[in-house]
Amino acid sequence: MYLFFFELFKDNGISNSLSSFLGLLSVSGIIILITIILSYVSRNFIKKIFTQIAKRTSSNFDDSLIENKIPSLLGYLPPLFFLIIQVPELLSSFQNLSVVILNILEALAAFISILIIRGVLKSITDQLRNLSILKDKPLESYLQVFMIFIWFVGGIIILSLLTGKEVGVFLTTLGALSAVILLIFKDTLLGFVASIQITINDTVRIGDWITMKNYNADGDVIAISLSTVKIQNFDKTITTIPTYKLISDSFTNWRGMSDSDGRRIKRAILVKASSIKFINDAEIKSLKKIDLIADYIKRRNDEIKSHNDLIQTDKIELINGRNFTNIGLFRAYIKSYLDNHSKINNKMTVMCRQLSPTPTGIPLEVYAFITDKDWTAYEGIVSDIFDHLLSALPSFDLENFELYSKY
Repeated sequence: MYLFFFELFKDNGISNSLSSFLGLLSVSGIIILITIILSYVSRNFIKKIFTQIAKRTSSNFDDSLIENKIPSLLGYLPPLFFLIIQVPELLSSFQNLSVVILNILEALAAFISILIIRGVLKSITDQLRNLSILKDKPLESYLQVFMIFIWFVGGIIILSLLTGKEVGVFLTTLGALSAVILLIFKDTLLGFVASIQITINDTVRIGDWITMKNYNADGDVIAISLSTVKIQNFDKTITTIPTYKLISDSFTNWRGMSDSDGRRIKRAILVKASSIKFINDAEIKSLKKIDLIADYIKRRNDEIKSHNDLIQTDKIELINGRNFTNIGLFRAYIKSYLDNHSKINNKMTVMCRQLSPTPTGIPLEVYAFITDKDWTAYEGIVSDIFDHLLSALPSFDLENFELYSKY
């Protein structure tokens, strides 16, 4: 084709050098035009094929391939191969230029091939994430590992194609620079090791609620990659933590609570110490009207009376022998109230315990598990329970501790 245009311009009285240039320009224009047309046709044809397949199949894999632009990338290869075939013939009289352009085209083909591999791997990762057993695994980390390897190999091949040197030359150079490379990719390598340890030990999964005070992180894990872990805090801010920090630093994972049959309540009421007292028979009679502890009072009253009769205790003073206290009955009331609460899991630990006295009163701690683990529902249930218990304090002639204020 080049000779045809060369002879055509030469026969029209144009000099050899100008005829050669115009001939080369004409052939280049024709090849570029064919390449553009071929690129347009091939891209649209491949897109159409993928779209038709995606419509006819129930799998999401072909949809994922389209989203990752695989059809478009594949559409670039036919025109590239066409150019690679035509360039040596087109530039047969310009060997040096032909070699340079051919190397660039081959390197570009290698680069597009890497992008296609990346898209396919990402599509596979997206499909694997739909599997229940892999849904909470750090698949992006493994994808990044594969891509680092592919880019490493592909980069060497591209450099080899561009320079015309053997691959072994670059491998030798990289071996000499291994210490520098290790330093550059230190965080990536640490992250890779951390990702493996996290997966093997099942330390953290995507979706876990974790707390890491050193980084003010308190929320759900939304992504785990080679270099970072993203945590969406409850105020919707995002905290990014180096992956290897999950191995080297301490943190709290609340998954155990999420997987259990209840969410724990561990909260105390502070009872004013001066309001605690023994209670007399008249007060006991009055408290028997409370349904939740009526049976308890009757049973315990019989036990106390039997014991006091046995040791012949003088009951003129309440301090003698065994007696009811208002805080003891209130503690029994709390236990009975929790046992009968519809949102408390009675198959797990349920108790009310008295803790050591503090400067702010005597703590009566509620320790139980709520069946509804949703945060909003949980807080509402806990509030309802303590609203009731605080309101019940006066019925036992007890007072909640409050700091004195002149205001």
